[in-house]
Amino acid sequence: MTVSYTLKVADSRFGGFSKLLFRWKGSIYKLLYKELVVFVVLYALLSVVYRRLLTEEQKRLYAKVAQYCNRSTDLIPISFVLGFYVTLIVNRWWAQYTSIPLPDQLMCVISSNVHGKDERGRILRRTLIRYANLSAVLILRSVSTRVLKRFPTMDHVVEAGFMTQDERKKFESLHSDFNKYWVPCVWFTNLAAQARRDGRIRDDVALRLLMDVSGAGSAGGTAPRGGHPGKTRPCPPRQELNAYRAKCSMLFHYDWISIPLVYTQVVTIAVYSFFAFCLIGRQFLEPLEPGQEGDLDMYVPLPTLLQFFFYAGWLKVRHGQGVPGGPRSLAWHRPRRGWWHPGTCHGGHQADGGCSLQGTARFGCPVAEQIINPFGEDDDDFETNKLIDRNLQVSLLSVDDMYQNLPPAAKDKYWNESTAQPPYTTATAAETLKPSFLGSTFDMRMCEDAEQSQLVEASPSMPRIQTPLLGRFLAAASPAISIKNFGRGGRATPHLRRARGDGAFPSPHPEDPEAVDRIEEEETEDEESRGSGPPTPGGPRSPKASEIRRKEPPMVLVKAPSSESVGAERPGGWEP
Repeated sequence: MTVSYTLKVADSRFGGFSKLLFRWKGSIYKLLYKELVVFVVLYALLSVVYRRLLTEEQKRLYAKVAQYCNRSTDLIPISFVLGFYVTLIVNRWWAQYTSIPLPDQLMCVISSNVHGKDERGRILRRTLIRYANLSAVLILRSVSTRVLKRFPTMDHVVEAGFMTQDERKKFESLHSDFNKYWVPCVWFTNLAAQARRDGRIRDDVALRLLMDVSGAGSAGGTAPRGGHPGKTRPCPPRQELNAYRAKCSMLFHYDWISIPLVYTQVVTIAVYSFFAFCLIGRQFLEPLEPGQEGDLDMYVPLPTLLQFFFYAGWLKVRHGQGVPGGPRSLAWHRPRRGWWHPGTCHGGHQADGGCSLQGTARFGCPVAEQIINPFGEDDDDFETNKLIDRNLQVSLLSVDDMYQNLPPAAKDKYWNESTAQPPYTTATAAETLKPSFLGSTFDMRMCEDAEQSQLVEASPSMPRIQTPLLGRFLAAASPAISIKNFGRGGRATPHLRRARGDGAFPSPHPEDPEAVDRIEEEETEDEESRGSGPPTPGGPRSPKASEIRRKEPPMVLVKAPSSESVGAERPGGWEP
């Protein structure tokens, strides 16, 4: 049974997670205590041998070996290897859960598009959804030990009501060397086509929504390609049976294609070798020389035990608890009926979907996985039998009892109110005092200057403001955007203009020739300084230029030329 503790951590409180440390079911203590006992026993044996049985010369030799083993533990990249491996299998674990077929969307489509209140219409709807549930049962028998122990033979599937005797004969008459979980899906498509011919499905659009497998169309938008969010592919409109069958297929392939064995072997060897070195290298060592100060004698190596608990627990999280193997007599119990139906399963693979253990490895040794294979019988494995019960009950209720069984349509409580406001209880009334979130910039204070809030028309002639220091920096970085290139006339080259001395922005019209002469004088000085190198402290300096630099604010206006200035191209100044 899945261990759920979501309610325990619903609210953040002091020591919230600490309460979870004292739970046994599904805990790391239950999963790791046997390995921890073995490690402690081996460590204690080595400690007793070193302290009581070795001679002084043997202790010196052991101390050298222990120091070598302790240094060797730093050469094993156990954190990197374990982190990569656990990330891989956790992603695979969640992907397997999302691949479990659920009939919720399919049953809604069947209930709304397969019409008829008579017995024939009821039979069609119930049979269609039963075929979908049968396909899920067949694929779960192939991957889940819990489901296989519940339905060890096809007789149990027939007795449970997922298949009739005639359907079983048809199923077994189809000879194939491969898993036949897809057969009920084919029955579904043929029965839906027959319902379309009989008028139970009234148009081709409903039939396409129900079972179309063409995969064509672009109304569905895009979906990630290959699991990468950055790469997308066209996604067809939702086709329920095809999506349902695809999930069954994904479960089969997850069970078939495992994580490469080399990954599991590398991680296992890394962890086991690490703690094999720790058994020797983390022992207490007496001083090699008389009078030399030794380490504190800790009879219980607490840091090493914690390290074992963390790393071995990280690795062990993928291992489950074994199920006894060998030929097994499976007694089948049907709840609420009070009787038992015995059956015998002897481990072996049957292509017709019978008692399929896919070899005795699943039951013969403790290889049922908790994360890498969550379809075993561990505490945290998926409750596949509960899912089967839920899916069958809910789907039959949807297509049968709920077919056109609607409550009367009436005016809602807020019919005459423009703004609906559901009531709050006393425990939640404080939430009404909080203002609604309207956006992160809703409370941002804007500039109070009216000129900054005026609406302007965006055009190429819009003035741009740039500081001379930034302009010189950009000029040093890229000559293509220097002040010199901006300052020369041309159709594609904007002119430079200075801001006014009072700090206000200049008008978009050209200034007087005197301001232009000042800008050209500054450009000439810049060219001379770049050509002659850095000026000497005692060298001559233009008092006019220095005065201009002191008085004028460090602002440069970049303005696109007008048609008149482009035609004139006069070096002396701009025409007002």
